[in-house]
Amino acid sequence: RYWLFKSEPYTWGWDHQVARGEQGEEWDGVRNYQARNFMRNMALGERIFSNIHKIKVIVGVVEVIALAHPNSTSDDLRWECVDIKAISVVDPPLTLVQIKHDPRLSAMMLVKNLRLSVQPVSEAHWRIIGCQLQTLVYDPDFKPQRVTRDESHWFTRHHNFILKNMGAQ
Repeated sequence: RYWLFKSEPYTWGWDHQVARGEQGEEWDGVRNYQARNFMRNMALGERIFSNIHKIKVIVGVVEVIALAHPNSTSDDLRWECVDIKAISVVDPPLTLVQIKHDPRLSAMMLVKNLRLSVQPVSEAHWRIIGCQLQTLVYDPDFKPQRVTRDESHWFTRHHNFILKNMGAQ
């Protein structure tokens, strides 16, 4: 199975995830029952697109490294999370505009429900997006490292790419 996680760059961006290296990090803070239930169904090694919600781009691929467990950011035992680690960067990022313009992806949950922070991705959709990204195979040479630039610099670096594709609407 495949998934998509969405985050805000000021809360937990791609650079934060990469900086955690092999030890990964909890995907915490989820307070939606449907998203929590999706995480309960995840298995070790499953792949996830990492998406920055504010600018609506897929920036990387992460992998589940720990099954659902109590969320450390809540005393309420109803909330659970999984641990993930970065395995591949998507550069340039894939925009929501690009996804929406591919008719083969019209049934994708991301296209229909922009708000849910944890979403399943069908194998067919994963493969379609993977053909566009060509980064879905595990890269043994990918070495997560601390990145010193901030998210605004990342956005500046990619804004021409994003704006160019937004013009395709």
